[in-house]
Amino acid sequence: MKTYDKFFIDGQWVTPVGRGALDVFHSADAKLMGRIPEGAAQDTEAAIAAARNARDAWAATPAAERAGYLREIAAGLKARTDELAQVMTGETGMPIKLVRAIQVGGPVYHWNKYAELAESFEFEARVGNSLVVREPVGVVGAITPWNYPLNQITLKVAPALAAGCTVVLKPSEVAPFNAFILAEVIEAAGLPPGVFNLVTGLGPVVGEVLARHPDVDMVSFTGSTRAGKRVSEVASQTVKRVALELGGKSASVVLDDADLAAAVKGTLNACYLNSGQTCSAHTRMLVPASRYDEVKALAKEAVARFTLGDPREETTRLGPLASSAQRERVQTYIRKGLSEGAELIAGGDTVPEGFEAGFFVQPTVLGRVTPDATVAQEEIFGPVLSIITYQDEADAVRIANDSIYGLGGGVWSGDEARAVRVARQIRTGQVDINGGEFNVQAPFGGFKQSGHGRENGVYGFEEFLEYKSLQFKSAKS
Repeated sequence: MKTYDKFFIDGQWVTPVGRGALDVFHSADAKLMGRIPEGAAQDTEAAIAAARNARDAWAATPAAERAGYLREIAAGLKARTDELAQVMTGETGMPIKLVRAIQVGGPVYHWNKYAELAESFEFEARVGNSLVVREPVGVVGAITPWNYPLNQITLKVAPALAAGCTVVLKPSEVAPFNAFILAEVIEAAGLPPGVFNLVTGLGPVVGEVLARHPDVDMVSFTGSTRAGKRVSEVASQTVKRVALELGGKSASVVLDDADLAAAVKGTLNACYLNSGQTCSAHTRMLVPASRYDEVKALAKEAVARFTLGDPREETTRLGPLASSAQRERVQTYIRKGLSEGAELIAGGDTVPEGFEAGFFVQPTVLGRVTPDATVAQEEIFGPVLSIITYQDEADAVRIANDSIYGLGGGVWSGDEARAVRVARQIRTGQVDINGGEFNVQAPFGGFKQSGHGRENGVYGFEEFLEYKSLQFKSAKS
């Protein structure tokens, strides 16, 4: 059992002011994994003060020197791959084989990539009689989720540090141990005191302080749309920069000339990754009404291959959800979908036989879902696919856009040019063409209530920079 009882503030492990503790449970068997401290407002304020005191010196540190620290951190994380994989398999429920590649391999890649960006980025340029300078935004409050915990931490902390910002991190209390391991790696890398600070606790306490505090220059938040709205509301009182990566209800549009078997298989893969605990999961599959029966048969056959298993086993393809609360949420949505008239093609709301101990749900497919149904409009965050029929291409685009969200999606067609034409009409941040692979250098973020701001690559790096222009008396000065 892992137990942490201190926060990492100003380069040291310090005893919290808050005396509470939060339990963390293993997704596969609901057993206690360990405990973390429950931070108070004073703990968060101490971390902010440390970040504020370190801000100017870190911003003045040469980019190449900052890059060196990032590479040390990447190497430290890579050296602890097995430990991190075991921890995050327990925290999230993702099968360990995928955890190594995605939940550990991804962050190691990004820490190295942002080191490269720090060295190669053009921080200033002449524009007429002005020198346009890019400077770090300052103190960043990073609030991160539990579904891809270290990856989302990395996509905030790594570019912020590379840009010259200092950081206070509040990870999810559901999946926090990876953040403590990161803090240990950062300590070992010798990062100057106050540049990175870690405080754990609950959103209404730690998160609220980060959002409202006048010494925090920017908040970068990933989580639910409801919580993101609260962050924006509180942060507006000090007019700080806010970056939000929120919920999604992504549509996979299967056109009438698509390879149906490939489209169904690809959509289920995009829906069920991480047991559906992915904000950009393709949870709505839009299919021609005339081909519904074909799609139904293909979906029933394909979902049978998503067998449940202990996420600690190398052969497991689909693991549990991250918590009992999440399991209950998903089961409630399945029941709601059926009560509103959906056809049960596969799965259901009952606990799968033989998996009563952990937070498992059945991989589920609901058919003949209406576009206005609850399961077609609200984010479920579990392995539940809703199949919706449409009449023609224009109807498909209308249904795809009939959502408060706009994070991801896909278009399937035998004609790539047609697929691109349809994709351009969908108001969402990313669209996969015929199962196009995720690109870690392309911008990731949403339209509408899926948030604003972008992560990944140079786009995520620039989120943490401000513009400053220096005007000279003449262009030749």
